[in-house]
Amino acid sequence: MVGKPYDCLANPLGAVRYSFENAVAFGADPSSLNGKDWGAVDLFRNTLLDQGSLSKVPVLSARNVGLLQPNMLVRFRGMIQDMLGNEFYAGAFKDGSLWRTNKYVDVSQYLMGSSPDMLIWERHLFYCVPIPGLNSWAEESTDVAISQPMGSTPEPREKRPRDENEAMREMDESLETSPGSKRMRNDSHPSHSQMEEAAALSTCGAGALPKTEADSFSCLVKIYDNSDSELRLNDVFEFVGVLTFGSECQADNDETMDGFSGELSVHMPPGKVPRLHCIIHRKLAVHDFVHGLPMEPKPQLIKEVRQSLLAHLTAILGNDTVAAHFVLLHLLSKVHARIEDFAVGKLSLNLTCFNKERASTFGNFLCSTVKELLPFTHKMLVTIDYLNKASFAPKKDYERNRLMTGVLQLPESSHVVIDETQLEAGTLNSDGVQNARLLTSLTEFQKLEYDFKYYKMDVVADVQLLILSEGKSNIMPADLVVPFRPSSEAAGGAVLAEALKAWRWYLVTVRSLPHSIDPDLQKVVENDLVYARQSKRSLTSQDFSRWLTMGRLVSLSLGETSLSLEHWQTVKELERLRGERLG
Repeated sequence: MVGKPYDCLANPLGAVRYSFENAVAFGADPSSLNGKDWGAVDLFRNTLLDQGSLSKVPVLSARNVGLLQPNMLVRFRGMIQDMLGNEFYAGAFKDGSLWRTNKYVDVSQYLMGSSPDMLIWERHLFYCVPIPGLNSWAEESTDVAISQPMGSTPEPREKRPRDENEAMREMDESLETSPGSKRMRNDSHPSHSQMEEAAALSTCGAGALPKTEADSFSCLVKIYDNSDSELRLNDVFEFVGVLTFGSECQADNDETMDGFSGELSVHMPPGKVPRLHCIIHRKLAVHDFVHGLPMEPKPQLIKEVRQSLLAHLTAILGNDTVAAHFVLLHLLSKVHARIEDFAVGKLSLNLTCFNKERASTFGNFLCSTVKELLPFTHKMLVTIDYLNKASFAPKKDYERNRLMTGVLQLPESSHVVIDETQLEAGTLNSDGVQNARLLTSLTEFQKLEYDFKYYKMDVVADVQLLILSEGKSNIMPADLVVPFRPSSEAAGGAVLAEALKAWRWYLVTVRSLPHSIDPDLQKVVENDLVYARQSKRSLTSQDFSRWLTMGRLVSLSLGETSLSLEHWQTVKELERLRGERLG
């Protein structure tokens, strides 16, 4: 039998050329193919997704980027940190009587010469970084050995064949270079309207806050076929495409692409920032990082898992059952709607009575537990010096034409522990005041203000915030303030792997269940709210919204999708116990 004339895994560019030439042979007009797929995407989707070959594609990371060869098929999981606009390139040209394509490459595999039939196409650029705060247990464990057949011998270039040793040597040397390049592209920074649209539709070492720009491994992802409309700032995606990295790109750049290579400035040289020419991509949610235990969300099973998780939280919190219940509801919270400036569903938590000693014991146990339960976690030690020096929000650098990240530029469903136990009296400079204001806005409205120098823009977020402080936080007005009252030492013993898997599954599954309130019970709730307001005039609409959020979370925590009278009574009892402590 004759095998396939292409191989998506071992020779991705060959598969692209095959599908292109096949489409042209069947009458497709090359001039009409800009922004359209001619069958290559379907070909790769069938091979990688339908046939289950995705796990055979090596994962691009800082650990193996020096081992991967140019034109390999790779995948990269990352957060969209910046949207760089569009880029023009020589997408197709005529080689004698044959049409060729340069799609998914920076360097042409053929001598184009001065073909009068050259077609200029457009692609979209996204600067992506590893997912901030991704914990090691949530990282994908299917990294493919570089020696496997799919990536060991990419198709040689026809222009200048080289042996593998020379290619690897040049790639290693390129890590220390910053070459310039010729380019032809439009204004690369997004317009005000583009950024507003992205913000409106976006949600804005593991366990630590994001690294600085200089220390972070990044990837420039190039998107084709007008499929960039679903990509938003701060979203997490898995990209699968053709890798361009190192001297293979820089050496041949000018002479083979006739100036249309679209290379970025020396601030983002191809020898330091790999390019991934994306063929297929998919948006990732938090459940994509929790593996194992594909259970049906049956109420009885959920109640059993809830009981064991609540017992564990109670143990690490020194047998403080009230604090444990509030921590559980906090971990299940998420923004599920927005009414004007109000983020419905958020439930930030401020545990008070935490001095430095308790922070070093109970606080560390709690942080470690959260890190083991949730995929994206961070810890921020807030001091006067840190507030004055840190960069919390992204800022536009127009000289580099880049959006420089801030420590609070995080993906949806991130969890941040704010430790204020070492915050002492001092003076905030202008940056410190701004950072304190950003924390307040994130807590109250789940929004972060991005600085574009000439204007400011709020980008919505969905970040769980847990504040540890000795007294009530003056910086972050949490939805819940709960005085911490342990009655024993923290008990943070070893946890079975199966229990951890069950708890992770529980937190991810339960928080995504639908919820409703029956009309009859809604009248009971309304009457209780009216009575509460009559008894305590200081209650606000935010308090009532918090109670309804707690009722929703109590129901979901038990695997039930509608509020019952028993759930509502639980909310009122928790609020009564909290009020006693505050009183």
